[in-house]
Amino acid sequence: MPIDRPRKAAPKPDQTSSTVRESSADKALARLRSEFTGHRIWRSVRGDGLLGDWVASLHDPAAGVDPTVIRSEPGQLREALLTEATRATPKNVETR
Repeated sequence: MPIDRPRKAAPKPDQTSSTVRESSADKALARLRSEFTGHRIWRSVRGDGLLGDWVASLHDPAAGVDPTVIRSEPGQLREALLTEATRATPKNVETR
């Protein structure tokens, strides 16, 4: 009696490059999380189920001003979070 077993499909070129992109995105996410510990950093999920924008939610008021920062690329999010850190830094104000 023959046994039908599912066969693994060979990855399509699209899938291979998608896996490389995911690995790169995972590394970028890990770097952002380690650099900006005052934020919860994650990827949004688009309507089609794929990963979308890069999102940072503020957890430490010393780390930023805006409660949520959203950008399309990890580099853009990093720049925005650096700006947030600058905005959150108290300015030296002289009082009389």
